[in-house]
Amino acid sequence: MQTNNNIPLAERMRPQSLDDYVGQRHLVGQGAVIRRMIESGRVNSFILWGPPGVGKTTLARIIAKQTESSFYTLSAVTAGVKEVREIIERATKEARSVFTTSRPILFIDEIHRFNKSQQDSLLGAVEAGIVTLIGATTENPSFEVIRPLLSRAQVYTLKPLEESDLEELLERAVSSDEVLSKRKFDIREKEALFRFSGGDARKLLNILDLAEQSTPDKEPVIITDAGITELLQENPAAYDRQGEMHYDIISAFIKSIRGSDPDAAVYWLARMVAGGEDPAFIARRLVILAAEDIGLANPNALLLANATFDALQKIGWPEGRIILSECAIYLATSPKSNSAYLAIDGALGAVRQTGNLPVPLHLRNAPTDLMKDMGYGSGYKYAHDYAGNYVAQQYLPDALQNTTFWTAGDNPAEKKLADRMMFLRGKVSGTTKND
Repeated sequence: MQTNNNIPLAERMRPQSLDDYVGQRHLVGQGAVIRRMIESGRVNSFILWGPPGVGKTTLARIIAKQTESSFYTLSAVTAGVKEVREIIERATKEARSVFTTSRPILFIDEIHRFNKSQQDSLLGAVEAGIVTLIGATTENPSFEVIRPLLSRAQVYTLKPLEESDLEELLERAVSSDEVLSKRKFDIREKEALFRFSGGDARKLLNILDLAEQSTPDKEPVIITDAGITELLQENPAAYDRQGEMHYDIISAFIKSIRGSDPDAAVYWLARMVAGGEDPAFIARRLVILAAEDIGLANPNALLLANATFDALQKIGWPEGRIILSECAIYLATSPKSNSAYLAIDGALGAVRQTGNLPVPLHLRNAPTDLMKDMGYGSGYKYAHDYAGNYVAQQYLPDALQNTTFWTAGDNPAEKKLADRMMFLRGKVSGTTKND
């Protein structure tokens, strides 16, 4: 039989059974949950969540084949409620057939693109067991799939392929594919091949396909790091400014700075820069972090973060990346304290618990004679009239007297502040400067 070189390698290599399926051992390995479902013949509705090229569609097709179930497929990009209802109607008729032994499988690719009404149209059929729903999404189902549908479908997470998986896939492709197996391959280096693949089986096979097609028929296909890099020219960064990766990477960036790791901070910053993240978004997060995680341990951090935000507006891109890098490194290497963050959250908690407590009379403003007669401002001590510009008096409401909201962090700067407060509170106050 003549081979068709026009069919992409990724399609020619698509697994037809679990034994051919590479990766996701936590789901399809011996004793794993999806393998058990297939072996029992009872497949419940579920959603496959994972990055592109890790086998979501392939796994759904294998399940349908091995359970001998009818397989209906929709793409959420092109299908609407009308198409969903048409398929459910066909599946309902099939389910009533005496020859049917298993429920039809409805596979919806990119289910996160369905709006609420489209997802609602699935509920009845899934609830009644007319179809087994298998959804595939690259986005976090918690944000993109309605709660009633999530309650009826288990979510299984697929992971990027590990290097051992890519090794297996590479070996299988060059040894068993109907086209590649007829060529001589000289695989000298694999690092670039695996790096550009990024855990994506489809990317790996597409790169291999490209390497084979760009090599003259009578010459061996030589795989080296330099050759693959030259062949691809660039590696577009996987980054979705509107998707989950946006939140995951900014989270990793913030936590790296909080954890005082400048190298990790710069790496995650580079991921965002390469992915086209809005520089102002990064700068805003740095300003917040400077107050929340460094705070009084180094007040200059907030000044630098704010200056970074301002400088970005003046300098623009791409030079702005250098300003962001300087700020990220400075914040990562600064001493850390969240005492200001804890103080305001503690005070907010007290406000929620105690409500609108009255301001003590001596702290109230007294712009009119009536207010003065009522005792507003009476007994207030003006701090600048006393030695050290300090005088002991009650500033909190009566119900919160002696409550502590701010506790100094364990760093030299705040220890100095705490020592000063202990000194002021410990000295005998009430003596004016003129005494």
